Amino acid sequence: MKNSTHTSGLLEEFVGIVSGHRDGHGFVQRDDGAPDIFLPPNEMRAVLHRDRVKARVVRLDRKGRPEGRVVEILERSKQPIIGRLLQESGVWLVAPEDKRYGQDVLINKGATANALVGQVVVVELTEPPSLYGQPVGRIKEVLGEVDDPGMEIEIAVRKYGVPHEFSDACLGMARGLPDKVRAQDKKDRVDLTDVPLVTIDGEDARDFDDAVYCEPAKVGKGKGWRLLVAIADVSNYVETDSAIDVDAYDRATSVYFPRRVIPMLPEKLSNGLCSLNPDVERLCMVCDMLVSASGDVEAYQFYPAVMFSHARFTYTEVAAILSNTRGPEATKRKERIDDLLNLHDVYGALLKARRVRGAVDFETTETQIVCDESGRIEKIVPRVRNDAHKLIEEAMLAANVCSADFILQSKHPGLFRVHEGPTPEKIDLLRGYLKATGVGMTVGDNPRPSEFQAIAEATKERPDAQQIHSMLLRSMSQAVYTPDNNGHFGLAFEAYTHFTSPIRRYPDLLVHRVIKAILLKRKYQLPAMPTPGEAHAKLARRLASRVRAPEKKLAEKFESTPDSQAWEAAGLHCSANERRADEASRDVEAWLKCKYMREHLGEEYGGVVTAATSFGLFVTLDSMYVEGLVHITELGGEYFRFDEMRQELRGERTGIRYGIGSRVRIQVSRVDLDGRKIDFRLVRETDELLLRGAKDTHGSPIQNFKTAVKKAFTKMSGKTGRGEPKAAAGASRKSGDKKPSAKRSRSRK
Repeated sequence: MKNSTHTSGLLEEFVGIVSGHRDGHGFVQRDDGAPDIFLPPNEMRAVLHRDRVKARVVRLDRKGRPEGRVVEILERSKQPIIGRLLQESGVWLVAPEDKRYGQDVLINKGATANALVGQVVVVELTEPPSLYGQPVGRIKEVLGEVDDPGMEIEIAVRKYGVPHEFSDACLGMARGLPDKVRAQDKKDRVDLTDVPLVTIDGEDARDFDDAVYCEPAKVGKGKGWRLLVAIADVSNYVETDSAIDVDAYDRATSVYFPRRVIPMLPEKLSNGLCSLNPDVERLCMVCDMLVSASGDVEAYQFYPAVMFSHARFTYTEVAAILSNTRGPEATKRKERIDDLLNLHDVYGALLKARRVRGAVDFETTETQIVCDESGRIEKIVPRVRNDAHKLIEEAMLAANVCSADFILQSKHPGLFRVHEGPTPEKIDLLRGYLKATGVGMTVGDNPRPSEFQAIAEATKERPDAQQIHSMLLRSMSQAVYTPDNNGHFGLAFEAYTHFTSPIRRYPDLLVHRVIKAILLKRKYQLPAMPTPGEAHAKLARRLASRVRAPEKKLAEKFESTPDSQAWEAAGLHCSANERRADEASRDVEAWLKCKYMREHLGEEYGGVVTAATSFGLFVTLDSMYVEGLVHITELGGEYFRFDEMRQELRGERTGIRYGIGSRVRIQVSRVDLDGRKIDFRLVRETDELLLRGAKDTHGSPIQNFKTAVKKAFTKMSGKTGRGEPKAAAGASRKSGDKKPSAKRSRSRK
């Protein structure tokens, strides 16, 4: 019966996007969300990575997995190809930087744009590949030499289609804006210039979205606080459907790279007129809240205002003042100490409410790449989150929740930040894992965030705590922007949106416009937005089931109307471009880390397993925060089986286990800059003793090895040659043992 079920899927046709693999084969990522279908190398000759095709399943491989054939090429990818210009036997060609393309691109003699051999170029295809011919293209842009500072960023923005040049119309409009707040701009605004609002950001921040102020206040019959969160009023200067708005929507978010930011708005706005810089007047939108001693927001109101930032603080500085109000940092800021203490007090109350809600709060390590002037990595350091970070975070969360509530109460359509709970499949996997690891706790069919937080708290002292927390995180969904309010699972909010960063996020700008429209008793109409690009279409297909949630609470009221479709498209576009920005940033960081690790080939480090897969272990180094792969073929001479429930690899002969959180020692064995991959080799104490012993002996290589094995075993066991050490058994094939070994996985996924 099983075989007949599989066979019934043969010749089934489907549509999807081709995803190439550096080894020559590929996959079709199906639009319907079903598992990807394998394409053998011969099927990849006429298509390229990112092409849209119609395909069908034609056979099953030895393991019963479906194999596809391309029936029709529906759409060629419009994404340009970036690569290095080469000349072989008088023929010009470009070797793609992204090896998933699988084929070099031929360049006609008159289409090289005067690029030099070895330079990085951008290619536009003029002829697609065919079964019997390579793709042909022309060079449309010369980026420079591969080692030029910042080249990795130039490649990434083009590789992922990140808009990086503002239109002439946008720049012209920005130049026409005033340099400071004018008298007419203050009309119908609350004057908050005498309120000592301050900004608290990182040392390297250049645009300041938010300012805060807190004072004690009576809330009902008890004590509480009045908390003001003032946010840059970008919507005052960026009008709907203006040239600046069109460019901002196209970008949808600022993109952050080491040493460089590609902003959503021109610098005149992002670092000047909209940024809440100290000692100057700025326009803002204010969320004015009354917070009780238990951390509940008892009342709030929104209003446009004009403010004057009384100080620009850094997180480090605020944390130092809070820890010692008589220290040197506090001495310099005497007039602001009480305000900061009030902020810390309201933070404590909001934190109390977070715990009551049961919001998920896992401690994770984020890293920061520190580069020198030439763009080379100097070091990779952890980002330490202190009380000042958490204080600002809680204040922003409160303002975002009030924004969502305000939009819901008004019944006005808008964008919510939705984070749905885990799918039934992920719940089953998590339950199995928790049972297999003996946690003694589980989650229900419709779990609450508090269940996840309770498991995290109960297991934080276990040696495998990192592994457990990682599995809890992996079981959750990705957050998206959508007009359908389905709550935020991780933060345990019934409604949540983004209001606090309109300089760098387009959804926040839309939320500001909606709030202003509600205050004026009007309805905000979305602009006629440009057709979303490939990223939008791809995400729409992939996330269709989640974005169009079953409940459709708000969408039902606007179902099948141009209004509802416009808001859904806006949310999808912003979600897709958020993913695009993340992918581009990760690509640059991976490139920099690979370049950094090339200087450390052959060196040994301690590390922790951060992921276990059927093809090997991903290990993050302790001191450098760099991740690499220990392929399964590097784990020793035995068969390792992947236990999905426990998320670990287990040796069948020795029973040795490697799972998330396992400590290992590795050697950097290979760095693939183009593939953004770092390979490690597992180093065991036995290996070190063997190598040491081999250096001290003379004679044939085989005899040297046998002598080294004997010495190593003697040193470890204190015995004199009573049998062969198990740890060295896997190496016996090198000394002439012809015993066949178990087959191991060879593919890197």
